[in-house]
Amino acid sequence: MDLISILIGAGVGVVAGVVIMMILQKSALKSKTEAIRKKAEDEGEAVKKDKILQAKEKFLQLKEEHENAVRQRERTIQSAEDKIKAKEKTLNQKIEEVNRKSSEVDVLKKEITAQLETVESKKAEVAKIHQKQVSELSKISGLTAEEAKKQMMEALKDEARTAALAHIKEISDEAKINASREAKKIVVQSIQRVATEQAIENSVSVFNIENDEMKGRIIGREGRNIRALEAATGVEIIVDDTPEAIILSCFDSIRREIARLSLHQLVSDGRIHPARIEEVVAKTKRQLEEEIIETGRRTCVDLGIHGLHPELMRMVGRMKYRSSYGQNLLQHSREVANLCAIMASELGLNAKVAKRAGLLHDIGKVPDDEPELPHAILGMKLAEKYGEKPDVCNAIGAHHDEIEMTTMISPIVQVCDAISGARPGARREIAESYIKRIKELETIALGFDGVVQSYAIQAGRELRVMVESEKVNDQRAEELSFIISQKIQNEMTYPGQVKVTVIREKRAVNYAK
Repeated sequence: MDLISILIGAGVGVVAGVVIMMILQKSALKSKTEAIRKKAEDEGEAVKKDKILQAKEKFLQLKEEHENAVRQRERTIQSAEDKIKAKEKTLNQKIEEVNRKSSEVDVLKKEITAQLETVESKKAEVAKIHQKQVSELSKISGLTAEEAKKQMMEALKDEARTAALAHIKEISDEAKINASREAKKIVVQSIQRVATEQAIENSVSVFNIENDEMKGRIIGREGRNIRALEAATGVEIIVDDTPEAIILSCFDSIRREIARLSLHQLVSDGRIHPARIEEVVAKTKRQLEEEIIETGRRTCVDLGIHGLHPELMRMVGRMKYRSSYGQNLLQHSREVANLCAIMASELGLNAKVAKRAGLLHDIGKVPDDEPELPHAILGMKLAEKYGEKPDVCNAIGAHHDEIEMTTMISPIVQVCDAISGARPGARREIAESYIKRIKELETIALGFDGVVQSYAIQAGRELRVMVESEKVNDQRAEELSFIISQKIQNEMTYPGQVKVTVIREKRAVNYAK
């Protein structure tokens, strides 16, 4: 019983302790909550005061800015008002000036009106006096005024016509003299300023070797090496008794050069057999093609020609291995280009376009396929294909009169081509072809009715035709000159140009006995 009482008392004590503890914790929590609430209220009050202060500062700032804007606007308005007042003042002054001048103009108008009235009265008096003089002159001369005026106009007209014809003839003669002098001057200056060496090309090349033993190695067993070399290059190789030399014969100078370079490499290497020959020839062709392209590029750089199509540049390089009447085509084209540039600059034309046309004028002689077209037309088509300008294309196509010339550059290219090809020493022909050409010239002229004699002079540059005066009149002589020149142009091949001169002479002979 005592134990139970103790336990009950202990339980009651524990419960009472827990209750007391809970009451104490609740009281502490309440005081803490009160402190937090008070602190929060204090902080809120501080934030509120701070925001109110910031709002007041912002209001004061905006108010100041507004007042500044108002003052600025007032100053602008005041300035505008000042300007308007100044303009108004100026306008008033101008109005006063205009009014003053208007009054002066009215005064001047009155004076002029009075003077005009005086002039009109004097004009009437002069007209009366003039009419009186005309009537008196008509009575004296027996002619009316209209008839006298007409006679005087006719006399003045005849006198003016005579003076004008004399003046025109004088100007025409002077112009011809000056034009001839200036043309000769320009041509001479152009020739003097261009000095280009001429390389004479042949249809054969000589390949030198160190000793005659190498000939046997080049020929090979039963001629296998030489046959392989001829088949690979397309060049005829002549091995004869000429000491230390082999002759390479071919009309194509590029193939001849490939054969020469291939032989040089084979002889230097010492290994000569058909397989090695084919390998060396193929490699030489590639190297020569690269050299052709580099030659074309270097030529364009030397002449200052830019923007040329790569294919045209390659054709320019191929000109190095082409000749015309013994004249190297590349040297000829370079010379024509320089002559064209000089002549164009002397005439005030575009020297760069003239130089470009001069370089490309014979481009139709070196195409890969060579169709059946005149080289001037083919060159023009190639230039058009690769984007050259119409001026250049026309100059290329017209330099042998294949088409009509439409630009001033075209006759310059034609003249410079003739200068380069026709001057002594520029080209070479063998004696037989030269004699044949001279005889053919004279034979063509003798084939026409009324021709007595014909003489080819100036190395075939001029043909003089003597005709019978009874059969050929002056008009027919001019026609004959044109017909003969056209026939020569259509039927013959020649460098430069041929001048045809028809001479008709009438002789009256009598004897005094």
